[in-house]
Parts: sequence; structure tokens; C-alpha cells
Amino acid sequence: MSRPLTRLFAALACVVAVVGVTSACSSSTAESGAKVTLGFSAWPGWFPWQVAQEQGLFTKNGVNVELKYFDSYTDSLQALSTGAIDANSQTLNDTLVSVSGGAQQKIVLVNDNSTGNDKIIAAEGITSVAGLKGKKVAVEQGTVDHYLLLLALAEAKLTEKDIELVPMATDAAAAAFAAGQVDAVGAFAPFTSTALERKGSTAIASSAEFPGAIPDHLVFKADFVKDHPKEVQALVTTWFETVKWIKDNKDKAVDIMAKRGGVSADEYKSYDAGTTIFTRQQNLDAFTPGTTPAHLNHQADKIIDFMLETGLVKDRPKIDGLLDDQFVKSVKE
Repeated sequence: MSRPLTRLFAALACVVAVVGVTSACSSSTAESGAKVTLGFSAWPGWFPWQVAQEQGLFTKNGVNVELKYFDSYTDSLQALSTGAIDANSQTLNDTLVSVSGGAQQKIVLVNDNSTGNDKIIAAEGITSVAGLKGKKVAVEQGTVDHYLLLLALAEAKLTEKDIELVPMATDAAAAAFAAGQVDAVGAFAPFTSTALERKGSTAIASSAEFPGAIPDHLVFKADFVKDHPKEVQALVTTWFETVKWIKDNKDKAVDIMAKRGGVSADEYKSYDAGTTIFTRQQNLDAFTPGTTPAHLNHQADKIIDFMLETGLVKDRPKIDGLLDDQFVKSVKE
């Protein structure tokens, strides 16, 4: 879930290359439609896209996908906002920030909720969020882990002014913490594994304590959805087929995703509880308007309120049309 509150910021011929993994296209059907350039980055809820690529599931569903992996999550956000890619894997928080800045985007799928894989990790001797007062805390400014940090501080009756915020990219922040350069870090899996290598370190807060606060999505440029609904549908359909394939081929799937994440299979398995992959029904429930953390409109309102209160955005973004459930509804179970 990581991932500026901005978690802000080709299939050439018949071959798609994804960070050293090359897959030959075998279907003329996949070549007949518009190519979809899909971005994703280091988060367990998005690694299934790598499985879809390697198992030929995009091709099976007749969609020509250029899967683009970003080492920096914020670079993927920037790529979508500038039109360098057609779709991206990103959080609700970041999407709302982009929309507040004028971006025209649509959420068409809920990949997952972070249920523990975003963490605030502190050095030995710091046993609670209250203990962060006056301490150096590294976090990628504007990301959902920054958001998680602010939520945790607020619960402990502290604000960002009570700590020394050290802004760093998430991978660098985790490494700096592991090296003893800062007192705490906000990070997401798999970078949490790096942070926890520091002797005596422990997680003092996580996304598990803030249910529904960090949902992760497949987000498209709005004009692409309008012009190419068939391709969008094929991508959403592929997602659910991929989730099923992973369930039926767990060990092989874990190997693929662990390799993409740069961790061992055993480490990757430890992330399972911290990322809750959504079923189709959970997607339908999330898209349905409601007043509980299970509903995206409710979470969006809470996130916007928080962003306004903290000055992360100046004006309340209009979210009419942002949540588009037509493609999930059309998936056949």
C-alpha cells in the first residue's frame, strides 16, 4: 500500500520486457486493440500484475499490455498525471491529491487494503508513538506512510511539529533507519523488512490499526476509459483471473512475486496478513456508497478532511465520477 499523499507524486512488435522478464505475445487478438501502458511499483498488492504478465493472462484476455515497473512509487504517480502511462497502481490518497490538482482519473478496481504492511518502525527503547516526540523520523513526504504517521501522531495527541521529520524516498528511509541514522521510519513492505533488520527495532503502529485507511487501486486516465472501455474491461477481468491463478498455484506465484520484490519466498509469505486482496464482492461493496470504512466514498471523505486540515491540499477536490464500478460489475464469476 508503498506508495505523494501525492503512496504524489513497448509491447514492441510481439515482445513485452518487464525488468529483465520478457514474454512473447502469442495472440493476434492482443495486438488488435489499443496498447495499455500499466505502471506498478513495490507493494505486495500490486505484484500480481507480474504474475499476470509471466503467465500470459493479459494475452489470454486479448489485451496488449506494456507493464512498466517503477523503482520509485512517486515516479509512477507523476507518470500517470503527465500521461506517460495510461494506468497506474496507486492509493486512494494519492489519487485524491492528483484529482485535487486537476488530474482527470478514474478508479476502476480495488486491488487491496493495507492491513498491516504499512508500518511505523522505531528503534529499541521507543515503545509507542508518543515516544517519537523530539525524535528523527524518516518518511517519504506526501506518501501514504506519511499519512499513516500523521494519523498515528494524532491518535497519540501529537503533531508533525513534535517530531523531526526527515524526508527521504522509502527505500532510502528504510536503509537509513537500519543503519542507525534516524530514530524511526515510516515504510511499506517489502522495505519494512530492511528496516526491521536493525537490532531491537519494532513496529509501534501499522495500517492494521486504521482499517480501510489505505486502499490500493487500478487507476486510469479518464479519457482512456472513455475511449477504450474494452481494454479497461480486459485488464480488470485479468486481475480477477490472476488472483484465482495465484490461489491455485500458491508456491509458483509466491516465487514470481518474491523475485519481483527482491525478497525470499518465506519473507514474501510473511506479508500475506498485511495485505488483504479484494474479491469481486468486496470490490462491489467498496464501490457502493456507505458510511463505514468498507466504503470508498466514506474513506475518500475522511482522507479529504484530513488533507484539508493538515494543509496538504487547499481546496476540496470534486470526486464525482472518480469511482467507476462498471468494469467490476461486468466481470463474470
